[in-house]
Amino acid sequence: MTVAFIVLGTARVSCQNTIPEILVNGTLSEQMNYIETRTNIYENYRAIREDMFQKIKNNAVDSLTKAKKKIAGFVVLNSTLNFRIDSLKGSLNTTKEEMKELSRTKNSIRVIGMELNKVTYNTSMWTIVAGLAALLVFGYLIFMRNRTITISTKKELKELKAEFEEYRQKSRIEREKVSMDHFNEIRKLKGK
Repeated sequence: MTVAFIVLGTARVSCQNTIPEILVNGTLSEQMNYIETRTNIYENYRAIREDMFQKIKNNAVDSLTKAKKKIAGFVVLNSTLNFRIDSLKGSLNTTKEEMKELSRTKNSIRVIGMELNKVTYNTSMWTIVAGLAALLVFGYLIFMRNRTITISTKKELKELKAEFEEYRQKSRIEREKVSMDHFNEIRKLKGK
């Protein structure tokens, strides 16, 4: 019987030394549920085998270590992403400023060292063009009036010159006639 007890005791001890598959591969929650259902409560204390306790403890520590590493990775990732977000915000603000500057530059024209809005520039230029066109039309009308006056004055001058030349010829002929008459009278008076 002692031999049977030793054989059964060692068989039982070797059975107790094997750790169930769930404590090796299961999640921490599954392992706790397994311990809760498979262990006995004695005077408000739960009796758990030392090897199972150590396995759950190691599994819990491993899970916590993995979780801490994961959290540390997330913290590093978070700080990296925050830095990148801040960098992108700065870049966005710079881009917005450049865009405002480009828009302002696009909508303005530099004239004689001054920047003018395109609307103001266009209004000024079209006003100047309209003024110059009006001045051109006014100048053309004045030119045409002066040309008409000049043509008419030239015509009158030509007529006046012709009339003067005719008068001069007539006057010369009359003077010569008067001179000849006078000369003939003097000759008549001397020859008498």
